[in-house]
Amino acid sequence: MTADQAIRVLVAEDEANLGELLQSYLAGRGHRVTITLDGRAALDALHSQPFDVALLDIVMPKLDGLEVLRQVRENPSPPECIIITGNGTIDTAIAAMKLGAYDYVSKPYRLAEIDVLVRRAWEKRRLTNDNQRLNTRLSRVDAARDFTSVYAPMQAVLALARHAATGVTPVLITGEAGTGKSELARYIHAHSPRAGGPLVDAVCAGMTPGHAAVDLFGVERPADDDPSRDATAAIGLVESAAGGTLVLDDVHLLDPSAQTALAETLAEGSFRRGGSRHRIETEVRFIATAGVELPAAVRAGSFRQDLFASLGQVSIALPPLRERAVDITILAQAFVREFGGARGPSLASEALDALQGYSWPGNLRELRNVLERAVLLAGGGIIHAHDLPLPMDVRTASAADDAPLSLQEVERRHIAAVLQRTNWHQGKAAILLGISAKTLYRKIREYGFERPVGVGAS
Repeated sequence: MTADQAIRVLVAEDEANLGELLQSYLAGRGHRVTITLDGRAALDALHSQPFDVALLDIVMPKLDGLEVLRQVRENPSPPECIIITGNGTIDTAIAAMKLGAYDYVSKPYRLAEIDVLVRRAWEKRRLTNDNQRLNTRLSRVDAARDFTSVYAPMQAVLALARHAATGVTPVLITGEAGTGKSELARYIHAHSPRAGGPLVDAVCAGMTPGHAAVDLFGVERPADDDPSRDATAAIGLVESAAGGTLVLDDVHLLDPSAQTALAETLAEGSFRRGGSRHRIETEVRFIATAGVELPAAVRAGSFRQDLFASLGQVSIALPPLRERAVDITILAQAFVREFGGARGPSLASEALDALQGYSWPGNLRELRNVLERAVLLAGGGIIHAHDLPLPMDVRTASAADDAPLSLQEVERRHIAAVLQRTNWHQGKAAILLGISAKTLYRKIREYGFERPVGVGAS
């Protein structure tokens, strides 16, 4: 661990010799350690500089450890606190945990045990901060991403998603790439009782084969100086999502060992870190996404049947964008507002026609990317068809369909309509047109009109 990555530890210990021993040992393990000898000094230090972890002796002059804990928890970004008690009573431990302590340790303790607790507490704080940053970014996403739709099957999908959000049953979301599977998972989380908890993304495609189980469930390794004790631990994604939702993106890409561990976790409601004999209860809502038909993967032997059964208790299939073409206009306008703001450009009619005439193989993701670029390219406050990064034939056909008519073409269409209205009675047609019969006759020849078979003569 480099100096910039070193865990910042405050040790509040009124026994000077013990404090110096802790400082020497933890510094030797790569931590940056500050020592204080009483509760007031500890609180001043915690208010004046950032710490990742605080070791607070329960009995100290001026302020005891519990009072320091109570006050420091009011900080905007408090450190994880570990209480050190000399009597080890259950009442003290309960009081500390209720106040938000990460853990407690009783004297006499092993220095290696303190190091393990410090590292675990730091890992928890880091994951908490990461989740807070993620939730902040998600809260800024435009409301248009909240799946506005006038397509009846899509409305049924959203109704099912809102209903599923109220429970804790695993949800499986399927659909083509770019249809919004991850966004729907966030939608379910945001409408669930766990919305205040962490939302953690497990990108299965990015996990190294053979290592995915460690990514998901963490690992414990024995200390070098004492193999019988757990000295280091890495928290997995499942544990970091406690109290919230874990989204398993592209779950069909998990390797077999991770599938086995995940199936066992869903069946038992608990899991084991790698290298540990102890089971930890899960407090997580699982949502999985897949871009393939999982029943076919089960038949092919690449996906476990029991895992599919557990994840698919509630299954939601997202339609491709080409099937919900009626939504393209409202989605496009929503994306333009998202990227351009209230004073951003507008979409010309021929641009909307071009968007409607495209098949969207990349679905919502492609539409979003196209509109983001178009907002950047648009000039004069209007997005035209030529501003859209779409295949040329789509833009050209749309522009041709919506191009302004020439005066000659307007005249031709008008004369044809009047002739049809008068059943090709040229005298009546000439009167309605306000021209002479001779002029009308000349126009009929000029435009190449031919009297329909069976239509009466003038």
